[in-house]
Amino acid sequence: MSNPTPIADLLVRDSDSLATAVSRLDASPLGLLFATDAEGRLAGRLTAADIDAALARGMNLSMRVGAVMVPDAGGQPAGLEPAELGRRANGSGAVVALVDGERRPVGFHSPAVVRRVPIAEPKLGGNELKYVTECVETNWISSQGSFVRRFEAEFAKLLGVPHALAVSNGTVALHLALAAYGIGPGDEVIVPDLTFAATINAVIYTGATPVIVDVAPDTWNMDPDSVAAAITPRTKAIMPVHLYGQPADMGPLLAMAKRRGLVVVEDAAEAVGAAWQGTPCGAIGDCGTFSFFSNKLITTGEGGMVVFKDDAIAARARRLRDHGMNPSKRYWHDEVGFNYRLTNLQAAIGCAQLEQIDSFLKRKLEIAAFYESRLSRLAEIETPRILPDVKNSYWVFSIIADTAALGIERDQLIARLSAAGIDTRPLFYCMHEMPPYRGYAGNREFPVSARLSAGGLSLPSSTSITDAELDYVAGTLERIVRARRLARSTAS
Repeated sequence: MSNPTPIADLLVRDSDSLATAVSRLDASPLGLLFATDAEGRLAGRLTAADIDAALARGMNLSMRVGAVMVPDAGGQPAGLEPAELGRRANGSGAVVALVDGERRPVGFHSPAVVRRVPIAEPKLGGNELKYVTECVETNWISSQGSFVRRFEAEFAKLLGVPHALAVSNGTVALHLALAAYGIGPGDEVIVPDLTFAATINAVIYTGATPVIVDVAPDTWNMDPDSVAAAITPRTKAIMPVHLYGQPADMGPLLAMAKRRGLVVVEDAAEAVGAAWQGTPCGAIGDCGTFSFFSNKLITTGEGGMVVFKDDAIAARARRLRDHGMNPSKRYWHDEVGFNYRLTNLQAAIGCAQLEQIDSFLKRKLEIAAFYESRLSRLAEIETPRILPDVKNSYWVFSIIADTAALGIERDQLIARLSAAGIDTRPLFYCMHEMPPYRGYAGNREFPVSARLSAGGLSLPSSTSITDAELDYVAGTLERIVRARRLARSTAS
């Protein structure tokens, strides 16, 4: 791919003042500049850290760039292949100037030049093709087939639950779970304000009333105190979401549910591999739901799973999944049901993905540890809390930017990273702010979810991300933040 940022946006003259460089740095999507001499030849490179160090030594903004820059008389030849440039960077995420025969900068190389760094993507390096080919060769391509049964059995074993039902996506998994418990008109289901719309939509599908509550600042998940205040005689279920792989604070929620006789339906769409006090997310409450969309830890393209502990509820869910058909009397329908089945083709991919889940989880934890080690040092960035007795599976590593300290909005930060070839995504918008759901907020307040949503973004977290790409993402974000800090401090 071509460079997302023109080289002209990254150039400054070595004769320019540091004041000019500060302004140019703050506009640079990469948070760095290349300095050129009077003949336009590469002379050095400059970041906010270099200027900070110079100011700390007693220099001032009237000094020239040449007195502060890190000398770079070489660069790399513009004609080199990306693979060779990556090798010369020693596997790091360095940004390197590309020069012509006269050593004039004509471009630059970074990991994002090789490919735009994706927020998430599937990794299909196992037996996926082999198993799908088997489905095609045997003609078992629909919802009947051995891979569906195998996928369900292996997923149930992974979670340590007696029943797992494969379904066509994560949204219908939520709907089926609620329907299996008979939740409908006149009932209330408590949901968090910060979540994907599928959570609240599934409640509305049943005819029940969603009740939106604020989230906690440490987990970013459903706040137990807000839940307690929202329970009424009509409340039938609590639906905690394990957002981005971070387990919700389940202890108080389980205690409330037990006292009140409420059903706990876990939305674990983003939390395969996460655990609370040693119990896998999805297996903590009465039932749990999962999504296998293409960006999830394991994928079937589209697909989902519902897991149950209660035999009778699981049996009803199985009937509802298949049009409400009596399992022992074909084409006899006991009640109105749905067609929520997963195909054998999709289940085949799921089985292959499950075979790799340990390596996927290991890589997610490595990614999170890398980002945490680099970004937690920035005062303007809040990283996920590391909490006792929980295992965060870090589906995507998300951060909260202190937009007041940065002086730019979250979407402006996203735009700068995009210009550097880095894909990100904003945290979910608050449910209470969106037109279809405002009526379910009551007179409750949502200060925590509003703050998180306004400043939050998720960083590239694919299991296939390279170490060089990780270094580039973290380094770019560090440089942007420090350039913003320098620009604000020198302007005051």
